[in-house]
Amino acid sequence: MTLAPAAGGPAAGLGPTPSLARRMACFVYEATLLFGLALIPGALGALFLAQTGQRHPLQSDTALRAYALVLYGVYFVWCWSTRGQTLAMQTWKIRVVTMAGARLSQGRALARYAACCLAWFAPATLLAALLHWAPARSLAAAATGVAGYALLALFAPDRQFWHDRLCGTRLVEVPRPGATTGR
Repeated sequence: MTLAPAAGGPAAGLGPTPSLARRMACFVYEATLLFGLALIPGALGALFLAQTGQRHPLQSDTALRAYALVLYGVYFVWCWSTRGQTLAMQTWKIRVVTMAGARLSQGRALARYAACCLAWFAPATLLAALLHWAPARSLAAAATGVAGYALLALFAPDRQFWHDRLCGTRLVEVPRPGATTGR
């Protein structure tokens, strides 16, 4: 993985970087969609419990979180490597591409997913776990961490997120049909 150029505008032929407000609106929409996706492991566990009357060790909170993490990973890696967009990114007209403007490979998409998880959520999650915070306080820490990390993009070249610079990727605006690109 390579770092993006330190200065200058977007790479030749690439669209501009979407505004931070637009990217965060996409983030919130993505979280809403993922909430529904996260219900799948819980529903399967509840079905297992209802049918067998037994609680399986893989139904623990930690196991359900691991299932969700893997499920999210499959979703993001597949969407980013096949279309360059998740469902929320399609709605907000945002695409993830390499620094050269190409579609992400599955390996690069997986690296970006791992970097996203570490950048967006790991600090608050680790702090909450180490300090044994209650769920409400943990959620507040995660929200504060997300907001703080997002604001760091304002200080980055091209206002890209730092995990994108690390992974050699960038978020670009998708031109609207019939729009001219001459800027």
